[in-house]
Amino acid sequence: MADESGLSPFVFACQGGLVLDQSTFAMQPGMALELQNFEPDIRGGYRRISGYTKWNDNIVPQDSVSTEKVLMSAYFKGKVIAARGTKIHEAGKTGSWTQIDSGRTSAGKYTHFRYTLAGTEYIVWADGANNATKYDGTTVTDISSSAPADPQFVTGFKDALFFAGMSSTPQELVFTAPFTDDDFSTANGAGTIRVDSDITGLFPFRDQLYIFCEERIFRLTGNTIADFVVQPVTREIGCINGFTIQEFAGDIVFLGPDGLRTVAGTERIGDVELGTISRPVQRRFQGLTDVDEFDSVVVPDKTQYRIFFSNANTVRSATTGVIAARRDNAYEFGDIRGIRPSSTDFIVDAGESIVLHGEYDGYVYRQESGNDFDGNNIVGKYRSPDLSMGDAGIRKNFQRVIINYAPEAAVNADLFVRYDYESPDAARPAAYPFDTATVVAVYGTSTYGTATYGGQTNPLVRQPIEGSGFAIALRVNDRGTSAPYSLKGFQLEFDAGARR
Repeated sequence: MADESGLSPFVFACQGGLVLDQSTFAMQPGMALELQNFEPDIRGGYRRISGYTKWNDNIVPQDSVSTEKVLMSAYFKGKVIAARGTKIHEAGKTGSWTQIDSGRTSAGKYTHFRYTLAGTEYIVWADGANNATKYDGTTVTDISSSAPADPQFVTGFKDALFFAGMSSTPQELVFTAPFTDDDFSTANGAGTIRVDSDITGLFPFRDQLYIFCEERIFRLTGNTIADFVVQPVTREIGCINGFTIQEFAGDIVFLGPDGLRTVAGTERIGDVELGTISRPVQRRFQGLTDVDEFDSVVVPDKTQYRIFFSNANTVRSATTGVIAARRDNAYEFGDIRGIRPSSTDFIVDAGESIVLHGEYDGYVYRQESGNDFDGNNIVGKYRSPDLSMGDAGIRKNFQRVIINYAPEAAVNADLFVRYDYESPDAARPAAYPFDTATVVAVYGTSTYGTATYGGQTNPLVRQPIEGSGFAIALRVNDRGTSAPYSLKGFQLEFDAGARR
């Protein structure tokens, strides 16, 4: 048996997420320089994300041309309500789509809000070109009498509906009388509020209604028109896309001109860069100009926010985005590639987390479902920092890497080792297959596949490697056909060579 007494171990856990604003010397070993289609795992580590599947195998019926995107995908009473062209349809998981509304000329992207009034559940939607409409699962009713003609945003606050984004009065907020959804009589408590910047979104949060504008953010407090008060949160920065506003990790996250922000951080710190939570991945937001089609969603059971850089001129496979997850007292990030929503929704129904997106292809999809993107491979990529083990002047002769990960089914990926900052003059060993057929378990004598299924759920596996260098980086690349798995950490074993 070979003498391994001189080997030194270097152990690190996968934590910290994608970090692009630090040098490789400043990064912690568990951070990632590349983290595509991996998410910070709620159980620790980096998990290859789940896929998405069609909500219903049938396409949402087109209105006039096949290029019409899905302008709304909203969950309501066990079905999905989808808007395409000038019409609105609904469908369960099977069966055909049923038209429930039409005549929505020049409709844009919809906002919607679910609420209960007098014991009846409703959903209301607005499209920026027509009257808002409510639906109770049976009857569709336009909100038109004395109502705003073309609101883009609708939400509920203090037992009233609030509307904004009208083309003729973009700085105005209109609300109904309390405990109504269609009474706009000022004598009954309805009214209007004007701010001094064009409104880009509305969001109720903890007995306050936040009014997002292009260059301002305001907070509405009070219970009725008698005591409503509008106060500025900041007059120096605003939200550039209302569809990026979400409640997440006990705060409100939105896209500002300098990246992702929280309301609390913006209010506390103002418009300085410290109010931006996306600094570790800030380069992903630099140079973004065409943000109108961006969208976002929250994955409730993962404390995770996803923003998608959708664009009709970018194919789905090339569409990118960013995952933000709250871990302990910090945010961790990852990249998304291959999801292109044109509309989104999420809800927890009877304890089940449902995450939806409509697409430019006319279908509605359910995220967190399946092992691929509706038949298209999920390309997952992880790269560690360049690791010098505390001394970049000593050459290390590497013997093996021990991998700790949690598979959910068969894994089919490759492990790469790269030396000396991927210098073209350094050794570049071939890929080490990282799958159920070739990786051997540390504990027990069976193959990895046998040891995993019916055995360990978090196995340690050892892979002999070859090569030497002053620094080493680890890569894991999916072959595109893997079920999700979570990378937990690595142990590198080496002996010291000569000093440079």
